[in-house]
Amino acid sequence: MTSPRPRTLRAAALAAGVAVVGLVLAGCSATNPITTEDPYGASDGVRMTLGDVRGSNRRVVSEAKGEPGSLLGGLINNSTEDRVVTVSAGDTTEKIELGPKETVLLGGGDAPEDGQASVVFESVDVPPGAVLVVTFSTPEDGSVTANLPVLDGSLPEYATAVPTPSS
Repeated sequence: MTSPRPRTLRAAALAAGVAVVGLVLAGCSATNPITTEDPYGASDGVRMTLGDVRGSNRRVVSEAKGEPGSLLGGLINNSTEDRVVTVSAGDTTEKIELGPKETVLLGGGDAPEDGQASVVFESVDVPPGAVLVVTFSTPEDGSVTANLPVLDGSLPEYATAVPTPSS
């Protein structure tokens, strides 16, 4: 009887080592969630979900603390039924009507037929750079509060969105 060659033993040991390393690495990915599958807001604004209504890229634009602030972003109704979303911050409360499967862009003006709505808070009680607590609610799903970033008009894309005080 001949004994196995040393080269054959080394190859078998190398193959076994590679198999063990492969199993260990596969175990790491099995126990850790895949973070690229998590939704996130890749923008200046904040996301939210309230039942069948989703909010995307929501933020407030205001010149300074105590000045009016405009809510920007979008609201998406994923339901097959109408939804009325109430938005509140400070002394301001506004209602936004969303039809079935409709998206409404906030800050684009008051043209509901074009999928746009305007929400202007009378006075933002935090300065740009801080966050404003805004509540979104529907009769069907309750309410959710969000800390929305407050931006000023120093960036060109927000310069025309800063509201001016009404006389």
